[in-house]
Amino acid sequence: MTSKLKPTLGTIHLWGIAVGLVISGEYFGWSYGWGVAGTLGFLVTTALIATMYTCFIFSFTELTTAIPHAGGPFAYSRRAFGETGGLIAGMATLIEFVFAPPAIAMAIGAYLNVQYPGLNPKYAAVGAYLVFMTLNILGVKLAAMFELVVTVLAVLELLVFMGVVAPGFSITNFAAHGWSGGEHFGLPAVSGIFAAIPFAIWFFLAIEGAAMAAEEAKDPKRTIPKAYITGILTLVVLAIGVMLMAGGAGDWRKLSDINDPLPQAMKMVVGENSGWMHMLVWIGLFGLIASFHGIILGYSRQFFALSRAGYLPAGLAKLSRFQTPHRAIIAGGVIGIAAIFSDSWINLQGMTLTAAMITMAVFGAIVMYLMSMLSLFRLRRTAPEMERTFRAPGYPIVPGIALVLAFVCLIAMLWFNAVIGGLFVAFMVAGYLYFLMTKGQRASAPRDAMLLGD
Repeated sequence: MTSKLKPTLGTIHLWGIAVGLVISGEYFGWSYGWGVAGTLGFLVTTALIATMYTCFIFSFTELTTAIPHAGGPFAYSRRAFGETGGLIAGMATLIEFVFAPPAIAMAIGAYLNVQYPGLNPKYAAVGAYLVFMTLNILGVKLAAMFELVVTVLAVLELLVFMGVVAPGFSITNFAAHGWSGGEHFGLPAVSGIFAAIPFAIWFFLAIEGAAMAAEEAKDPKRTIPKAYITGILTLVVLAIGVMLMAGGAGDWRKLSDINDPLPQAMKMVVGENSGWMHMLVWIGLFGLIASFHGIILGYSRQFFALSRAGYLPAGLAKLSRFQTPHRAIIAGGVIGIAAIFSDSWINLQGMTLTAAMITMAVFGAIVMYLMSMLSLFRLRRTAPEMERTFRAPGYPIVPGIALVLAFVCLIAMLWFNAVIGGLFVAFMVAGYLYFLMTKGQRASAPRDAMLLGD
């Protein structure tokens, strides 16, 4: 059975994947940052992270177009730093994309629980896995078209939310207690800003996943830059708008530790029985579904690429009759469902399940961002002959900003999340041990000129 993916996706599909992967981050997750830093402190955090992501995407696009590979960051880092570099980036990306979906699935359950109080959010989350794993197995063109539709609906719904809440917006509400939270070493404002980093990253997490659809893109050297640049601009505008409108709707402290902040913010303005509020709950599901569905596509391609290169068991690279990596899709789903039912352990660590999954995913993302920017710098030096149809603007300053801010984020993450950081390191070490034991598996893997630079 073939292990070559078929190019079928255009610019609009890739934009839908890039924005759809992320857009659930505008619906939930970020408000946990208010509880840590306050609204004003978190606004500073978000501005820093938005700067990092904008610089990162303009730089990352150079790699994506030069090496349009399903492995994404794994492929860039292996080309730049060899097998061990590929392992670090590949494992980090896999952790990011496997641990983000359980958080989103639980948010889907929370939104449904608003309408059906008797529905167990965990069972709803498992149901979401089964439905969207199946849809991904049925074909990438179908999956991408579905992703585009739900992404457009999700963007429109965020605009509706901002429009409906705007008449009740008060800057006084937003600024009240704005520097609260994060009491560490007598520096509540400063430490809160750094402690809130994972939740600001959640606004943009996984946009890089569109790179994993690069092998399935038509003319990736032209379509990917357009999709990425319009995607990051879309997300920055939505993130700032949603955060400001929700924070100014009333007492933001009631929204800082829940999985459905937007319906609850709208309730403050229009009341619990308003048709607007119920519409937001239902249509708001599209934002969660868009990210959940898109990240399943992303993790499956990462499993596929690592397996095809011999870093994971070769069976995960098998394609179904629909030309989709069905075994990889199922493998990530099994891990995600297990994570959903791990909350009894997570609670012992003093974190909610959602916050813990977000934090774990962010650790993977930050390490991957570091490896990607380092790969960009190294390949500029060691492979100047590589065709680069898109070059990072402002090189080396723009990618340098992304690299420095990502490093600052990693240090802050380790400082404020030592337990989850330790678990992340344990996963990486386990991957390295498997890597050491499977040299023959990689040697017998199909030769990939794009990875090896031939």
